[in-house]
This record gives sequence, C-alpha cells and structure tokens, in this order.
Amino acid sequence: MQIPDNILDLIEKYQAGTATPEEKNTLNAWYRSFDDTEAAIQTNEKLTEEQLAERIRNRMLRSIEQEQTLTVLRPRRKWQLPAAAILLFLIAGVYFILFKLPKKDSTTATTSNLTNDIAPGGNKALLTLSDGSTIVLDNVSNGTVVQEGNIKVEKLNNGLLAYNIHGKRLTENDKEFYNTITTPRGGQYQVTLSDGTKVWLNAASSIRFPVVFTGNERKVEITGEAYFEVVKNTGTPFKVSAGSSQVEVMGTHFNVNSYDDEATIKTTLLEGLVKVSVNNQLAKFLRPGQQSGISKDGKITVLDNADTEEAIAWINGRFQYKSADIKTILRQISRWYDVDIEYRGNVDIHFTGQLPRNQRVSGIFEKLALTGEVNFKIEGRKIIVSP
Repeated sequence: MQIPDNILDLIEKYQAGTATPEEKNTLNAWYRSFDDTEAAIQTNEKLTEEQLAERIRNRMLRSIEQEQTLTVLRPRRKWQLPAAAILLFLIAGVYFILFKLPKKDSTTATTSNLTNDIAPGGNKALLTLSDGSTIVLDNVSNGTVVQEGNIKVEKLNNGLLAYNIHGKRLTENDKEFYNTITTPRGGQYQVTLSDGTKVWLNAASSIRFPVVFTGNERKVEITGEAYFEVVKNTGTPFKVSAGSSQVEVMGTHFNVNSYDDEATIKTTLLEGLVKVSVNNQLAKFLRPGQQSGISKDGKITVLDNADTEEAIAWINGRFQYKSADIKTILRQISRWYDVDIEYRGNVDIHFTGQLPRNQRVSGIFEKLALTGEVNFKIEGRKIIVSP
C-alpha cells in the first residue's frame, strides 16, 4: 500500500482526536501494510488511537535503524526505492508532530527490565577420545592435543582442531579409533578431519568420526547442526548420518540441521551434488540451491530455490530469517546463549531480517522488541516472553 499523500494531516488528526472513521481506517491500513521485504512483524490486533500514534512514531524511526541492522534478504522491487525515500523524507516532517506525544520509557516498554545480561556463545567443545577420556578444547593450548594411532590431533593458532598424518604409515588398527566432538549450548567449533574435510559445529551439536578414513567410504554421525566442506574423492563417498537422515556426497558444501526440537531434518546444498535418504531407503538427489526436509514420520520433501544464505548464516556470525515465527527464532537464540525460554500468553508473530550473533542477549531482544509486538524479561538464564 502506498504512503497516503495526506499522512501528516492524518497523524495530526489522530493526535487531536478529530480523525473520521474513514481516516482512522486509512491510517491503520497503512501502518499494517508494510510488505515482507521489511524487517517488521505484522499484527492483526486493533489499536487505540494512543497506541497507534505511539507505534507510528516508533515505526518511522525504526525504518532508519532497520535499514542498518536488520538487512532484508529479498531483491528490492523498482518502486521500493522511491517509497523508501518518501518515508525517510516524511520522518523529518512527522518528527515534530509525533514527538509532542508523551514518550514511554522505551527500555521498560519493550524489553521489560533486561538488566541481567548474557554474553553470546563462543568456541567451546568437548573432545571424547576412543578410550572414553575427554578433553575440554577451550582450555587446551595450541599445539598437539593428543595422538590417536598415527594421527596427531592439533589445536591450531585460530583455536580450531585438525587431524593430521605426520609421515607415518597407517595401519589397520588406526581405523579402530573414533573421536567425538560435542559443543554445549552456547558453543561452536570447527574441525578439519584427516581427509581435509572441514566441519563447522553449531551450538548443542556433535560429530562422531574415525580419526582416519579407511575402506570404501568416509562416514560420520552428527547431532544438532553442522556445515561441511567435503574434500572430493570419487572413489570414497562421504556419508553423514543425522537421525533418520543419510547424506551421501563425493565432494561438496552443504548444511545439515537435525536438532531434535525442530520439526524436520533439513539438508541445504550450496555446491556439488548430494543424495539424501531416509533410513537408507527413500532417496532424493539435491542440486545447488535445493533443500530437503525429512519429517518425524519419515516423509521427504525437496524445496527448490532455498535460501542458502539463511541456512549457513550461523557460520558467518549472524542469525538470518525469512518470515520465521518467533518460536523458531527463540529456539536458535536459546541454543546460542544457553538460556531457557518461557512463554506467557499467546505470542504468534513472524520476522524477516538478520541479527548479529556476537552481541549480548539484551541487544538481540531490544531489536526484536522494536517491533512493538513482543516483550522480554531476563530472570537468571531464563527469558520470559509475552505479548
């Protein structure tokens, strides 16, 4: 919906209480008409005149901040640039009118006492060796961590883990060594496997793998979420097991999201070709830009033109969403900040945009609360969410 030509008059009439029912409807309709290319959450609730005037003021000011911090991931249509320019121009004109209204304390109104702040996650992981012993990787100095057979496990200068063969002949016994890397909530980690394949683990995830790949396949098992850059070896396919899902590749880049609290296991392909199967039976081939989904009952679907940037945003240090519901968003935030979420009341909103993963949790919630549709309160490591 286009910005009404007489919007300044409409706002002033709203403030003065002299707007006609038709003018009120026009202004209400305009307020709710922002299309999904903006980082805004839509609502169907009816607003009082005071609420609407307050939200219009916030909506105008939010437009500037969202342009900077909540980048929208859809190509702009041609008419959007003039509309954006008009909107920014109107902010200057509407500033005087709206700021005559009494202001609420924005921190109290939107974030509900976010005084107990929580730091974001970081490089944290636990290495479990083949004998069952464990090593806390975030406490280990750079250099050789341990040796399993003829494979040295090294922590590199960038804090990541690498499995390297150091000029020794591999023996049949080497294949008996399996390691597991597990990240806690609030942790992530990267490892380079003995074949050179790179793996990124998201929060609350794990990967089990042999310290050296032998035989006619390279097989690993994961829980949670992992991104792979697999070294190509046509004679030895790389296989990933995640719950009921199996992914087979020769060499490619892909992301697997297999958290238990998500409705589906999603595999998103960025490069190459993969075969996704359910319980080693029903199989689908994915091409770059496609995403498979395996439901709890074993059904498999394939989405063309998947948002690959959204799927791997986490390895680039951000959360990224396209019309995501608030519960999906908060599940990710819960894992990364190691917090529990409690809902009080019916919270049903959707969000499009991106948020940085490197700021304290209050910064995330303050941006979400800018929508004016949801409130947050921190109690210890629990986040209380309410309409």
